[in-house]
Amino acid sequence: MRFSILLSGFVLLMSAMPAHALTWEQALENLKQGNERYLQGITKYPRIDPIRRLRTATEGQTPVASVLSCADARVPVETAFDKGFGDLFVVRVAGNVCEMAELASIEYGALYLHTPLIVVLGHTQCGAVKAAISGGQDLKGTLPLLMDEIRPAVEAAKAKNTALTGDELEIAAIEENVRRSIAHTMKSPGIKSAVESKKVGIVGAIRDLKTGKIRWLK
Repeated sequence: MRFSILLSGFVLLMSAMPAHALTWEQALENLKQGNERYLQGITKYPRIDPIRRLRTATEGQTPVASVLSCADARVPVETAFDKGFGDLFVVRVAGNVCEMAELASIEYGALYLHTPLIVVLGHTQCGAVKAAISGGQDLKGTLPLLMDEIRPAVEAAKAKNTALTGDELEIAAIEENVRRSIAHTMKSPGIKSAVESKKVGIVGAIRDLKTGKIRWLK
């Protein structure tokens, strides 16, 4: 049994590497297929992968994409894309905002690990966005500072459609927050140059908490 697990892990390892050979369009399709497998309850990658763990420890990492995601525990990035050990370079922060630390991390993934794709992944029912919509007056500690980063997305959603309220305003603000993080990512000269030369692609997406489906933004 143990030998069969190791053998299957080795086969998957060979099929998944090197990620750097993919274009950003191919990397995006790779993630889309992974999400479809997740939705169908079919997993391609074992959760226990001792061979990959050893190889990444000795030979380094070659993730297929860099993903900026919310820290929400209900949004497991690798699981949602059916990816194995070392397949994704994931940066997680409440509200998937992109400030200095997050941008530096994404730069490392794109410019040093050469991930061909950057994904900013928001999700429905985002508590950080909900708090920004409500004003967040009752939040303690440094959380009000986080609201300051998200509130412009709420205002942008309202400006585009002043009639939005309730759930419609929430999902519009979540989308605007993703687009705002993408815009902040493009403030990196290195990432901007890589995107403009089509060496790297950057896309936004929203994960539905109830269904697990990833909706890709245009």
